[in-house]
Amino acid sequence: MTCKPLIGLNADFRAAARNVPAYSYIAAGYFQSIIAAGGIPVVLPPMDDPESIRTALDALHGFVMIGGADLDPRNDGFMLHPSVRPLDSLRETSDRLLIADIAERRLPVLGIGTGMQLLNVHQGGNLFLHIKEDLPSAVPHHDPQDPNHRHTLSVESDSLIGRVYGDGEIRVSSRHHMAIDEVAPGFRVTAKCPDGVIEAIESEMMDWFALGTQFHPECSAASALDIRIFEEFIDGVRDRMNAEDLRLVA
Repeated sequence: MTCKPLIGLNADFRAAARNVPAYSYIAAGYFQSIIAAGGIPVVLPPMDDPESIRTALDALHGFVMIGGADLDPRNDGFMLHPSVRPLDSLRETSDRLLIADIAERRLPVLGIGTGMQLLNVHQGGNLFLHIKEDLPSAVPHHDPQDPNHRHTLSVESDSLIGRVYGDGEIRVSSRHHMAIDEVAPGFRVTAKCPDGVIEAIESEMMDWFALGTQFHPECSAASALDIRIFEEFIDGVRDRMNAEDLRLVA
């Protein structure tokens, strides 16, 4: 019987305010999608201790970096745009420690929304800070009045995303105002909105199973096909587990 892989998830954080204590939280769609795909979710609260993060990752087979508010561009040497609503500083510190360790050990990773943006930035890419200004001809990628806003997608057939969606019109859930500008070395674009905005990237490195989606396959408006992204990810994690087992036996 194949063991179910342990898949880590970072969690969001909200600092204490007035009479409300600080708390950490995560949208249920993330861990429900992992369970449905055959994995066991393990939620990690924000931590700013590299040793604790290293110990936690030692026990995991893969990781999903969740979406959320915006990365603070000042952490990457850029000015703060007025449209940016930064992540809580504890969460961003924790997320950056996580992605650094994940990348170093080549742990399989799926980044979603902000998680994909962080994956790209950490690996040497950069971001558009506000699509409306940087790409004025782009279609809307965020509708404050409609959390289930969707747009079409064009995919590369020879990719994981291509295997998931195949041919025909694809519509995905979208809620972002930042986007990838330059893609990190070692990654390639595997899905775009017809306006050119990058919606998915995948690693081309033989030793690292890593991918990201700007759209949200875990949300309540996701299609039946979207869950297959998690299934493909879990399958890739299992392949790595099996390869490790064979290496140990040899």
